[in-house]
Amino acid sequence: MRELDVAQVTDAVAKLAVDACNFLGEDVVAFFEKALEREESETGRDVLTQLLENARLAKDTGRPLCQDTGLAVVFMEIGQDVHLTGGDLETAVDEGVRKGYTDGYLRKSAVADPIGARKNTGDNTPAMLHTRIVPGEQVRIILAPKGGGAENMSAIGMLKPAQGRQGAIDFVVDTVAKAGPNPCPPIVVGVGLGGTFEKAAYMAKHALLRKVGSTNPEPRLAKLEDEIEERCNALGIGPAGLGGTITVVDVFVEELPAHIASMPVAVNIQCHSARHKEVVL
Repeated sequence: MRELDVAQVTDAVAKLAVDACNFLGEDVVAFFEKALEREESETGRDVLTQLLENARLAKDTGRPLCQDTGLAVVFMEIGQDVHLTGGDLETAVDEGVRKGYTDGYLRKSAVADPIGARKNTGDNTPAMLHTRIVPGEQVRIILAPKGGGAENMSAIGMLKPAQGRQGAIDFVVDTVAKAGPNPCPPIVVGVGLGGTFEKAAYMAKHALLRKVGSTNPEPRLAKLEDEIEERCNALGIGPAGLGGTITVVDVFVEELPAHIASMPVAVNIQCHSARHKEVVL
């Protein structure tokens, strides 16, 4: 049994919060570079050039990629042979978010009483924390800042099983079409198929953590991802919603068995600033 002081979790979360907001992943940067060659719209190419310049400036100056530094969505995989010491884990994660967003001068966007006073919590807490118990004695932490513009365009549908594969595709594409320019395209589209209402939504968000350009190991789902991406790009929304052939960065699908009477389909959209960083303790 390995012991791990939760103070290490706090320090790790604080660093991840700053790094995720300031440094765009190389996989996303590589996509923008290649997309410049494929984008048919001159305006679209200009937007992609600006996104690359924005990523460079953020990296060089240590400043946020976007003014919306989002809510801190934290995924943790906790080894079952780890004994966490020194305090409460959720408190430690929130303290990391508080420290990272304060010391890193990141915008704090969390408001309490969301249908009432909507008073800012002042430190961007609480974190949106998702935990899994896995084999081993390590703790993997992934922090993904999630901005409001993209999150607001996400959707979940409890489809009828008879709607089948085509119905699921149509729901995803329709969600992207309705989103239009609002989520700051080109976008990453996370899709959760099956499970239950809440599990489909979780899968859709978790799917966004995949590396851009990666291929789904399940051929059936890889084909589905390609088909959804092709149809979404055909919408012509384009970079920044100004028209073009590149509307989608990538499409990632996760799947679980569902009830015989249900077919949940969730879509979680991420903006072009597809930010997330991780560390293993």
